[in-house]
Amino acid sequence: VLAISRRGDHQLGLCFVTGLRDLELRHLLALDAVAREGTFGRAAERLAYTQSAISQQIAALERLVDGRVFDRPGGPRPVELTPLGRRLLEGARELLGRVDALDADLERFRTGQVGRLTIGTFQSTSAALLPLLIAELRDQHPDVEINVVESDDDDLLASRLQRGELDLSFTATDLGPGFESIPLLDDPFVVVARPDQFPAGPVLVSSLADEPLIGQPPHSCCQAANEAALRERGLDPDYVFRSGDNTTVTAMVRSGLGVAVLPLLCVETDDPRLALHAIEPAMPDRPIGLAWRSGRTLSPVAERFVELARVAGAELADRPVPVLA
Repeated sequence: VLAISRRGDHQLGLCFVTGLRDLELRHLLALDAVAREGTFGRAAERLAYTQSAISQQIAALERLVDGRVFDRPGGPRPVELTPLGRRLLEGARELLGRVDALDADLERFRTGQVGRLTIGTFQSTSAALLPLLIAELRDQHPDVEINVVESDDDDLLASRLQRGELDLSFTATDLGPGFESIPLLDDPFVVVARPDQFPAGPVLVSSLADEPLIGQPPHSCCQAANEAALRERGLDPDYVFRSGDNTTVTAMVRSGLGVAVLPLLCVETDDPRLALHAIEPAMPDRPIGLAWRSGRTLSPVAERFVELARVAGAELADRPVPVLA
């Protein structure tokens, strides 16, 4: 801090007022060690310093506080704190305690034991993949704070990821420049129908021409690609009902309202009231990935989540699935 003092009417003098702003932790450590050990020599041994280094640090501290912190009787007798030194030591030990607590907290953060994680997700990953990851992360690091934001609009998730509102987000599309990602699994499209509605085996796209279709809203993360792929294969889909809820879509299939073409991850594969068929010609799989903003340093807990997702995605891709009818 720069202070200006006036001498007479025409002379200005400059002086530097520093106070404790130049205080360093090593000064407080030296103060504490000398107070505990009683001599500069034993304090030097405690801190693995030289005795002259301890003397220099105490001298610097006394200059900063503008007073002596130890009475030095000389000879073998221990030094004693002055009233100023006792007052300073109380605050010094409080500060050192806070530094030790911060050091312990940062170590827990570095190892992923604590932290905060906000994840973007959409309905099918929320149901099939995310619970596995959260359970594993909770088991390993129960003190991590996890928040989840769900949307079936990839653009919305991408914008929140770009603004830093999300640390990570599942994605079913290529988010383009500004993002990094890892692939997790390829999710095939299947025809979802009632049992015995179609003969066993794959269902031809042309066989769906006379079938009322049940689908997701056009803005959902995969519906637009789904409809485009059907049109490329010669089908102009006729949707009699749309819902953003996957369980509602399959419930309407069970009711007989129509059939659906969905990614496999959107369907409960063990539901005996549904029949799953491969579709021919095959449609491109839906790529499921995990993305984050380019150039952004991930926290240790986010890095751990990425690794867990990589493993879980591979296991989910290899899981046994009921043979498609």
